[in-house]
Amino acid sequence: MPLYTGTILKRAYEERYAVPAFSVHNYAMIEAVVEEARELQVPVLIQIGQRAIRYGQMRSLQNHIALQAAVSPYPVVSHLDHCHDFEQIIEALRAGLTSCMIDASMRTLDENILLTRKVVEACHAVGVPVEGELGAIGGVEDDVSVADDEVVFTAPDVAERYVRETGVDSLAVAIGSAHGMYKREPSLDLDRLAAINRHCGIPLVLHGGSGIPRWQIQKAIQFGISKINFDTELRLAYLEGLKSGCERHSDDPFQAEQIAKERLREVIREKIHWSFPGGLVQR
Repeated sequence: MPLYTGTILKRAYEERYAVPAFSVHNYAMIEAVVEEARELQVPVLIQIGQRAIRYGQMRSLQNHIALQAAVSPYPVVSHLDHCHDFEQIIEALRAGLTSCMIDASMRTLDENILLTRKVVEACHAVGVPVEGELGAIGGVEDDVSVADDEVVFTAPDVAERYVRETGVDSLAVAIGSAHGMYKREPSLDLDRLAAINRHCGIPLVLHGGSGIPRWQIQKAIQFGISKINFDTELRLAYLEGLKSGCERHSDDPFQAEQIAKERLREVIREKIHWSFPGGLVQR
């Protein structure tokens, strides 16, 4: 299982599609992601972020992901999102997560490289791939908050050095996307992305996928984006569905949750289709 994440991202990079990465916050969200991915016959990444971890959910969510993955005929892998310290990486490995992101992008370049390399050495020792981040992606997600005037786009030549000196398996890039919902239509710097891709030659990751138009997402995939993170739209859809479910089934939590899952699956279905520009085929 630990090899799956690196394998599916490498294949996505080579074949020019993206693996959708969905952040989850409870068991119902995990089940909705897995059920939809199974129906569409595609691999999927399920992310555990810092909000869930603050509420003590790392191990319980990971255990449920593992249960779902065990009965899925298609790859279902778990990913630690936006980790800032080495100790949490070790906790995630012990919990069984199959992929880790170390986000040291707020540090100096040299400090980012040193911490990321340390994480890569630990994770690779047990077959777990690592996602790094270079630049500062705007917006707010969990405990990540970057104001517009603090956004730093990823420089292609710096990215080349970072990848070479850290050994990361994938790289989250700052090219104009943002965490959370957009106040206006985003404009991804696709020329910058193409240059980063030429310099690095590894799967690239687009954070802040919620709210980016389909045409920009699919253009980005052609320039190396192999993983796209979705969170805000999922939470909003789930809560909207749960509110509707509670209004319709005020005395039946199971039925109310089923409506929440169905609303969530609609968004998941859309994002999966967007991630495969050439159409869905068995992966």
